Amino acid sequence: MMNRISIWIIAGGMVLLGLPIGAVASNCSVERSASGAGAAFMLHLGADCTEQEREARAVDAMQLLQALKEGKGLDLSGVVVRGDLSLDTLPVGPLPSELEGMKELQGREVRVVAGSMTIVNSVVRGAIRHQSRQGLLVMKGPVTFSGTKFEQIVDLSQSLFVQPVTLSGAVFLQESYFVQGRFLRDLFAEKTAFGPHTRFHRSVFHGPVTFQQSGFNGLVEFLEVVFEKDANLSRTYFKLGTGFSGSRFQGLADFSEATFDREAFFTFTLFEGDAYFRRATFRSAADFSDAKFKGREDFSKVFFEQGPLFTRATRSATGQAPLGLENQTVQYAIILSLLIFSAMLIAYLIRSR
Repeated sequence: MMNRISIWIIAGGMVLLGLPIGAVASNCSVERSASGAGAAFMLHLGADCTEQEREARAVDAMQLLQALKEGKGLDLSGVVVRGDLSLDTLPVGPLPSELEGMKELQGREVRVVAGSMTIVNSVVRGAIRHQSRQGLLVMKGPVTFSGTKFEQIVDLSQSLFVQPVTLSGAVFLQESYFVQGRFLRDLFAEKTAFGPHTRFHRSVFHGPVTFQQSGFNGLVEFLEVVFEKDANLSRTYFKLGTGFSGSRFQGLADFSEATFDREAFFTFTLFEGDAYFRRATFRSAADFSDAKFKGREDFSKVFFEQGPLFTRATRSATGQAPLGLENQTVQYAIILSLLIFSAMLIAYLIRSR
C-alpha cells in the first residue's frame, strides 16, 4: 500500500514539474568493451540516449590515446569525445613488415595505429592531429567516421591508410587536412560536408575514390594528386576556389553534374581515362590550360558562366563529346540569331504582300 502511495506521490510531483512520467527510468542503452588483452576500446550509446546522457558519458581523448598506445582499436558509436587526440605523441616503432617493400617509406619515423579506428554517429569536440612533418602515421585497420561531426581541425597529413577509409555522412566544421596521404584501399566519402579548407595535396589514392554528392564549403586542394583507380565526384558541390592542377586521373574521372561556384583549376591535369563533365556547372573561371585528355571527354550540356580556357590543352582524337551549349555566350548568340532571323522573315512577309 505504501509503495503505491509513494509511486503516486512521485508521479504527481513529476506532473507538477512538467516532466514526463517515464523520465525517472533512463532508456539509454550502453554497451562497453569486454575486458581482455587486445580488445578494442568500445563504447556504444543507443539512439534512445538524450544529449544530456551522452554528455554525462563523454569520453576523454586521453583515454583513447592510451588505448592506441596499448595497441587497441577504437570502436565508438553515438558518443561525445572531449579533448584533443594528438596522434604524433604515439611511440615511434618499426615499419610494419607488410610495408617494407615500399622503398619510399624507408628511413622515416613511424607511428602505428594497430587496430581499427571507428567513430560513428558521434561528436568530436577536440582536434585530431598528426603534425610530424618527417614522420609517418600508419593506420593498419579500417578508418570509419560515418555520420560523425568534428568540431575542430582534423589533420591526418603524412598518414598511410592500409585498409578502407569511410567518411560518408561526416561533417567537418573546421579544416580537414590529408596532405601527402596514401590510401592503399578505397575511400568512401558520399554526402560528406567539408569545412572552410580541405587539403589532399600530393596524396595518392591506390583504390577507387568517391566524393559523390559531397559538399566542399571552403577552399579545396587536390593539387598534384594521383588517382590510380576511378574517381567519382559527380553531383559534388564546390563553394570556393578548387584546384586539381597537376593531378593525374588514371581511371575514370567523373565530375558529371558537379557545381563549381568559384574558380576551378585543372591546369596541367592528366586524364588518362575517360573524363565526364556532363551537365556540370561552372559559375566562375574554368581553366583547363595545358590539360591532357587521353580518353573520351564529355563536356555535353555543361554550363559555363564565363568562357572556359583550354589553352594548349590536348584533346583525344577519338570519342570526343562536343562542348555543351549551356554557355550563356552561346545561348545569347543563338537567341540573337533567332531574333534576327525572325525580323528578316517578318520583313520578307511584309514586302511580299
